[in-house]
Amino acid sequence: MSELLTLAVGLGLVVGLLFTELFGLTAGGMIVPGYLALSLNRPLDVGLTLVAGLFSFLLVRALSSFTLVYGRRRTLAMILVGFLVGWGLRQVAVGLPHAADDQLSVIGFIIPGLIAIWFDRQGIVETLAGVISASVVVRLFLIVLIGGELVR
Repeated sequence: MSELLTLAVGLGLVVGLLFTELFGLTAGGMIVPGYLALSLNRPLDVGLTLVAGLFSFLLVRALSSFTLVYGRRRTLAMILVGFLVGWGLRQVAVGLPHAADDQLSVIGFIIPGLIAIWFDRQGIVETLAGVISASVVVRLFLIVLIGGELVR
């Protein structure tokens, strides 16, 4: 599994760079496409992660209306709030009825914060387009390189 994650993140870096150079769209942070590509077979997790990123972005934007949050502080606030929102959503998901092997969860710990940063910098629609497209491309490359369906 460790090798698969390493390969996915590496491919995500390359695909993200190509998307930035060719289309001018950043794919939500350097490691985001690789992590999401490994979870595309769990669309509810991907959706919950994107919602966590959006909620984090909105919380920091609201916070910045009455306090100084810019530059490094804003980046740190996005990642910290993304971590906390992801943690909170994980706690809520634990209480939902589900099968033991089909637990709903936010992907990663800093992924929602990285997505929130790019929602802020690039725009919501543009970031969603870049993240989803790059993740699908990484997933396709992984399927071709691994030689079949990925199991996570």
